[in-house]
Amino acid sequence: MESRVTVDRRVERGLSTREVLLRSARECFGEHGFAATTIDDVAERAGVTKGALYHHFSDKEHLFRAVYEQLEREVSDRAVVHFLEADHWSALVSGCLLWVELHADPWVRQIVLVDARGVLGWEAARDIESRLSTTALRGALRKAMHGGVIERRPLRPLSFMLIGALSEACLYLGEASDKAEARAEVEALVTALLSGFRTDRGATATG
Repeated sequence: MESRVTVDRRVERGLSTREVLLRSARECFGEHGFAATTIDDVAERAGVTKGALYHHFSDKEHLFRAVYEQLEREVSDRAVVHFLEADHWSALVSGCLLWVELHADPWVRQIVLVDARGVLGWEAARDIESRLSTTALRGALRKAMHGGVIERRPLRPLSFMLIGALSEACLYLGEASDKAEARAEVEALVTALLSGFRTDRGATATG
């Protein structure tokens, strides 16, 4: 019978290999897109055999889904830090702007906004986005509503509509030749869009 130490070390190696594969797949998918990336490309970059890759991921789509979900979680977690700031209004605005900025990264944009729906299907990609990004934004909106900063509106449709607008802002920023100008435009428009929901109390309180 194998010792507990041997089993634990095997688990640790497995986790390490999976993390290396995810990082390598993110690089490949981000640089070349899903269609132009092969399992061989990922395995070679990770320095493992194809057999080792298939031990963790059944196929290229399964690997892509794991990368996509990991990226969405990372972006959402970073945005939530801003969403939780004490000032309800600045928390909402800064969190949304950070979400746009992070998705404008070429790798993130390629994986999350360009490839995900085509690879995973609209429903599967939207489900992951809803569980992570949209839920994070919904929490920020709820917080701002409870704080009296923005009007009370139906949270679910509002969060989906705003995520859609923010996604288009990400694509615009990513494709712009003048990044500084595009970033200023996006910041002004996102702020103006959110300002449409501000209450008089919120505008007075935050200036």
